[in-house]
Amino acid sequence: MTGSEAPPSFRLAYVPGVTPGKWVRIWQDRLPDVPLDLVAVPAAEAPGLLRDGGADAGVVRLPVDRAVFSAIPLYTETTVVVVPKDHAIAAVDEVSLEDLAEDVVLHPLDDTLEWLDLPGRPAIERPATTADAIELVAAGVGVLVVPQSLARLHHRRDLTYRPVTDAPQSGVALSWPEERTTDLVDDFIGIVRGRTVNSTRGRRPSPAEQPKDQPKDRARRAGRPAREAAGGKTAAAGRRGAATGRGGAPAGRKGARPGKPRRRS
Repeated sequence: MTGSEAPPSFRLAYVPGVTPGKWVRIWQDRLPDVPLDLVAVPAAEAPGLLRDGGADAGVVRLPVDRAVFSAIPLYTETTVVVVPKDHAIAAVDEVSLEDLAEDVVLHPLDDTLEWLDLPGRPAIERPATTADAIELVAAGVGVLVVPQSLARLHHRRDLTYRPVTDAPQSGVALSWPEERTTDLVDDFIGIVRGRTVNSTRGRRPSPAEQPKDQPKDRARRAGRPAREAAGGKTAAAGRRGAATGRGGAPAGRKGARPGKPRRRS
């Protein structure tokens, strides 16, 4: 590396609600010489950031364009409804979309759920962000249906949330541009998938990392006994040694003395 070259680094984008801290700690333990930079990005902007090279990979919300991106699904979130603590829904363990029919259900512009039919009554205006919608819920304007991680991210003491059993769910995936699957991307894939530090799956090993053939391995591939390849006696040689006695006479013939011809009668 010349003085003008920057050291390698890995940029990981992540969307609101995602917590990549565990994977970052493992990366720092395994690749301490390669900095990992976290890039926070709104869910709707994540595909453009990855496409334009603003990050090497991202923990994003599904779906993604499979013609452009590779993706490894990680988990699917529970969907919840956020309500004031004095709301009737706060008294039950879970609800259905039908239970929200009489409520104003806020639908922010950065909504991450794919709705076929919006539940409840529509608000007069759509909030710009989920954070704005949370403020309106606290003001008693309406309720908000979101993935559970976003409800936790915007937690307030005066609000609570309950699972919605039949609402759309949001999937989270590790994604990256398919044409830019680098060694560092492979390293991060291994961490996310829980591979051990000794595993080389998903990464192209360098020549120094290639295992060297041992005599036994070469012998097995050539179809020869391992001991022969290592310089030892072959099985056939062992059998010949066991079949002969002293001086080279067959062990099973008695009476023949070495050096003296047998007398003929």
